Amino acid sequence: MKAILCQEHGLPDSLMYSDIPEPSINSKEVLIKVAACAVNFPDVLIIQNKYQFKPELPFAPGGEVSGIIEKVGADVKNLKVGQRVLALCGWGGFAEKVKVNSDRVFPIPDQMDFTTAASTLYTFGTAYHALKDRAQIKSGETLLVLGASGGVGLAAVALGQVMGAKVIAAASTDEKLQVCEEQGAEILINYEAEDLKQRIKELTDGKGVDVVLDVVGGKYAEPALRGMAWKGRYLVVGFAAGEIPKLPFNLALLKGCSVMGVFWGRFSTEEPEQNQQNILELVEMIQEGKISQHIHQTYSLKDSPQALQDMLDRKVIGKAMVKINLESFSETSN
Repeated sequence: MKAILCQEHGLPDSLMYSDIPEPSINSKEVLIKVAACAVNFPDVLIIQNKYQFKPELPFAPGGEVSGIIEKVGADVKNLKVGQRVLALCGWGGFAEKVKVNSDRVFPIPDQMDFTTAASTLYTFGTAYHALKDRAQIKSGETLLVLGASGGVGLAAVALGQVMGAKVIAAASTDEKLQVCEEQGAEILINYEAEDLKQRIKELTDGKGVDVVLDVVGGKYAEPALRGMAWKGRYLVVGFAAGEIPKLPFNLALLKGCSVMGVFWGRFSTEEPEQNQQNILELVEMIQEGKISQHIHQTYSLKDSPQALQDMLDRKVIGKAMVKINLESFSETSN
């Protein structure tokens, strides 16, 4: 079978389009014929050996897939061959087939296509966990999203609007902000052209924002923290800028605010029942047309290293997708 392999740690241009054996599964795993694989920022980090998880070389990147189950391990009772599923594999998704532990595999509703399934779980799951479980955001509160045009950022913009928050989207270009507005942002900040701290103060009449969701880090973190309201919640989701900020925590003391980590992957393992409930709620929102994913571009498996490069170059608005076996599935599954 074909796969994109990371044979040595490095940048996307070091990845190889290769023939590899079909994975063999253990009793608790399933083998999935991949229809589509989403591209996420951790994919860029994992090939450089900069992510929390460090798979042994060689490996295929790609942690969020949809497809059809081809084989089921002897101990797997809740899934079956032929079932349409989405899965969090961590890595291995840039391939024609991938093996995944069964507790990381979720059935796809009949009404949901493979692209929607693979493009939704990671970003909307992360954003929903952040806003619902960590920040416990309330209707009428103000939400500032840093890096609002990325996958998790746009998901947070859309969910914030659905959850009744006043959403302020911050991104680096007017083009990116236009997409944020389409997803429900009420107020836009171009933090490359405007003073972030001053704009927060102006937009909130000096009160500050109740919740900050930060997927960027770097130089924008401190002015955003300075713009927090009393008892605000600062959600640390990622560091797309490449720099982990060193924040002056006297600000947390003065503002009575909380700085909270958001690690959806671990949450889904530590609290599987709550995670499953969140997924069901997200699926319901998708089916009701309340939220939808913005697809930036689709790539073939062979061209998927370019998708990672586009992610690294911050060109991706919303979600980049790799389509793999999609054309071989039935009309009702595409």
